[in-house]
Order: sequence, then structure tokens, then C-alpha cells
Amino acid sequence: MDLSLLPRLGVGMSAEPGSAHGGIDAPRFCAEHPGLVHFLEYGSDLERGLDEHVRRWAGDGRRTTYHFLDVNLEDPSDVDARWLEATAAAARQIGAAWLCGDAGLWHFGARDRGHQLLLPPVLTRESAHAVAESIGLIEAATGLAVLPENPPGAFYLGELHILDYFAEVSARSGCGLLLDCAHLAMFQRLRKLSPTAGLDGFPLERVVELHVAGGTPVDVDGLALVEDAHGPEPLPDTWAIFDKVMASRRMTGLRAIVYECERNPPGEVLANFRRLNQAFPS
Repeated sequence: MDLSLLPRLGVGMSAEPGSAHGGIDAPRFCAEHPGLVHFLEYGSDLERGLDEHVRRWAGDGRRTTYHFLDVNLEDPSDVDARWLEATAAAARQIGAAWLCGDAGLWHFGARDRGHQLLLPPVLTRESAHAVAESIGLIEAATGLAVLPENPPGAFYLGELHILDYFAEVSARSGCGLLLDCAHLAMFQRLRKLSPTAGLDGFPLERVVELHVAGGTPVDVDGLALVEDAHGPEPLPDTWAIFDKVMASRRMTGLRAIVYECERNPPGEVLANFRRLNQAFPS
């Protein structure tokens, strides 16, 4: 997949089925605050499909990406014909520029909406090669680029640093990458590393999309964790990662930044949308 052909989308907002009810309605937000949001990243699974919010957004000719929430990239057999056909159809209906999704475990056994339990992959080279195989299958069947995302987690198994894991995925498959700064901050904290550890050797030139999102520190029986809460304010560690990669001369392939904030009051996210647009002007 030639990543240079992917369009520059600018700064986007996340959305999931039903998130506009009680959260942020993207078309209304853009009408009230023009110039801050340039595309919508819609996350869903086959069972829930496309909601009226994303249909309304795409119906106005606005840009989108499709974030799948229901395939185990670590298991190539999970990339079955039905999933490929239905996912490609949903992405095409909204004119998605590309596909993306957390490279983790969304379900056990048969695909089931009731699972929706995201676990990170086992951080080994064998696992990375399996993810690369899945990406190749999806790209070949859909004609769309697939960007694997480093997922959140409270525990990670395997000897690799998560950045080395996704570097191996990209090297093996030739895919672009989605770097979630908030998820990386969680990993670094669990490994007792600095927020930006490992970035100097990471192929930033392969990063097509960045995510930022708010996280909430929690204490679980004395274990300090971060909940991937998508609150309005990203943690300082997340901003440190974001600032580091944005300042890198190797960040040459970036096409999109998503602020995952869909369930917050609109007034609480304006400052960060302005900050992101300043960092990545359209």
C-alpha cells in the first residue's frame, strides 16, 4: 500500500454508535465552532453498524475514517469473508479514507457483540507477524489501507516493547501505523519508563495517524493504573509523547490527528482542538 497516496485529513473527532446522544454531535459542533474538526473517525462493529450521526456527517460530503472494534488482528483466521465484506461495505458507505483498529483481542471464540473486551496482543515477534498477515489480508480484500493501533492495557505479556512490536508489524506488512499517545503513556507508566522511551528507534515516518485522549489515574489495590476514559484533558505524559513526535523531522507521513473526546460536553474540548490545529494546521 502506497502511503504517500493517502489524503491529508487534518484534525478529527472520534465517534461511536450513539455517542452523539449526550455527547458531541459533530455536524452541530462544526457549525458552532467552524474550522476545528475536519473529519470524523467512526468506530463500530458489524452488529451495531452505522448510526444516523455518521450517516448525517458523511451525507454532507465530509471526510471519515472507519475504526473497527470487532476483529482480532492477532488471529488471521478471524479475518473471515463475512467480516471483510461487511466491514468494507460500511467503510465505503461513509467514504472512509482508510481503516484502522486496535491490534488486540476483542472477543473469545466466535465474534460476539457481548464480548467487546479489548486486551493487548502478546508482545512477541510471532504475534507481530500474525498481525502483519491479518493486515495483508484486509488490505488485499478491501483495497483500503489498514493502520494498526497500539491498544490500551493494564497488563502486557511478552518481551518486546510495544513500539518495537508495532515497528515489526509495519516492517513485515509494509503498513502505516496509528500511534495512540494516550495508550503509549499507559504502557510506559506500567513498565516504569519515561513517556517518550523508545521513540527514537520507532519508524515515525510510517505513522499516518495520531490519537490523543484523556486518561484517569486509578488505584487498584495499590497498583497505579490509568483508565482509558476519553475525558476532556489528556495526561501530561500523553502531551509529552505528542509534542515529541510532532517535533521530529522523521514525522513525514502524518495525515491525521484524532482527539478522542466524543462523550464530553463540547465546551470542555475547545481548547484542545485549538491546540491540535495549531500543531497540525490544515
